[in-house]
Amino acid sequence: MPAPAGRSMTPERPLRLLCVEDSDDDVELIRLALTRHGMSFSLEAVCEEGPFREALAREPDLVLCDYSLPAFSPLRALAVIEAVRPGLPLIVVTRAIGEEAAVAVLRAGARDYHLKERLNLLGPAIERVMRERRLEDERRRAQLAVADAYRRLSRVSARIVDAQERERALIARELHDELGQTMTGIVLHLHAVRRAHLPEGPEASVDTALALAQDAVEQVRRMSFMLRPPQLDLLGLSAAVRSTVERQLGAAGIGGGVEVFGEEPKDAAPCWISAFRIVQEAVTNALRHARADRIRVRLRFGQGGRLVVTVADDGEGFDVRGMLAGGVRDENFGLAGMAERAEMAGGHLRIRAKRALGSVIRAVFEPSRV
Repeated sequence: MPAPAGRSMTPERPLRLLCVEDSDDDVELIRLALTRHGMSFSLEAVCEEGPFREALAREPDLVLCDYSLPAFSPLRALAVIEAVRPGLPLIVVTRAIGEEAAVAVLRAGARDYHLKERLNLLGPAIERVMRERRLEDERRRAQLAVADAYRRLSRVSARIVDAQERERALIARELHDELGQTMTGIVLHLHAVRRAHLPEGPEASVDTALALAQDAVEQVRRMSFMLRPPQLDLLGLSAAVRSTVERQLGAAGIGGGVEVFGEEPKDAAPCWISAFRIVQEAVTNALRHARADRIRVRLRFGQGGRLVVTVADDGEGFDVRGMLAGGVRDENFGLAGMAERAEMAGGHLRIRAKRALGSVIRAVFEPSRV
């Protein structure tokens, strides 16, 4: 953004002015008037379109343009600006011209019309135009930020809906494929007991039915734990993370564990469920894809509710930039989901990995950002 102009605006650098003028005397009068005003500036003068285009490449902050030029005009200058440097302000500085001509240049996009007979007022006019330009730039950036936030919110909302449907499909599949088959087996064996004419008697079928029922109970407990671990509500984040990580690592037969640093708050923070899910997803990804020998999880509780969650493995690693490029897809859905979980909980996620050297996933939660 161009630096603010004028004494009261304390510019970080001199204002770069481009003067389109064919009179050397008038250029010097403009320079003198702005110097007397106390403005810090540099002034480059041109009078034809070719040099004007070259000067635009040097990124001036504002253009001062005479109306009566033999080979150029403010209207043509505005057309070139629109094509090369849209938004660059132009002030017409000229001797008296007709009202229709003045209205025409203002309608074409000139920011102001100033008489050479009153150059003592040119400095304040430039300051006002630069203030307006700065406000326009800030408004434009704000609008772009709002539009970008809206697009991101829309993507997050879509991802949430998709994740909910995936989770429901997973639960339905687990219930049908595991619990459904187990319960079917129980029903068949109990029917056999009722018939009570099996050679080995009803005891064997009852025992089998009881075993299958116990398996069904364990399956329900496992699915319930994956949906919402009871330790998270009863004992806190550390206990829940330690329980799920030990279950995952024990089932896979690999080393590692959970380390906790700092004092865990007694009251659960809103970000804890997101932190738990990130650990769960990161460990699951490492088990499925990294071929790691060890997975380490660290929880660090800091001042003011700050929480840092780190999951590190010594597996194969991956190309982070390549994995995240091209938007959300099946291959990076887990990573994208972790990043979105962290962001929605007021945190941010950082992923570091190298081929054959493993990976580190770190989520930082700052309560002040929520």
